[in-house]
Amino acid sequence: MKSLILSTGARLLIALFLIFSLYVLLRGHNAPGGGFIGGLIAACGFAIHAFASGVAEARRALHVDPRTIGTLGLVCALAAGLMALPLGVEPFAGIWGEIAGYKISSVLLFDIGVYLAVVGGILTLVFALEETL
Repeated sequence: MKSLILSTGARLLIALFLIFSLYVLLRGHNAPGGGFIGGLIAACGFAIHAFASGVAEARRALHVDPRTIGTLGLVCALAAGLMALPLGVEPFAGIWGEIAGYKISSVLLFDIGVYLAVVGGILTLVFALEETL
């Protein structure tokens, strides 16, 4: 659908959706939210862009194939799960470390993996459906 109003609005909305999705991703460690809902919000931003400007333009805006994003997410989640094995604890146990004075957890890596897997999976589906119409 080619609409000037939708195209202009989509460019503004995608930035808001991505910022809010990152907020939900990072907030999810201490309150409701996290990687899954953050990934859905980000995918919705790109889906609106695809509906407004076409799939080819949305793919150019994304810069990376959605399947690659999903695969990277699965690798991150698996790495977070297997990170505990060399330490002799159960898989997917939370491992804490410090980087540049900030305490981080393997749970954050897992949530980022879920985020990327959801974005990649949903966008692969949306782009494929939109291209067949």
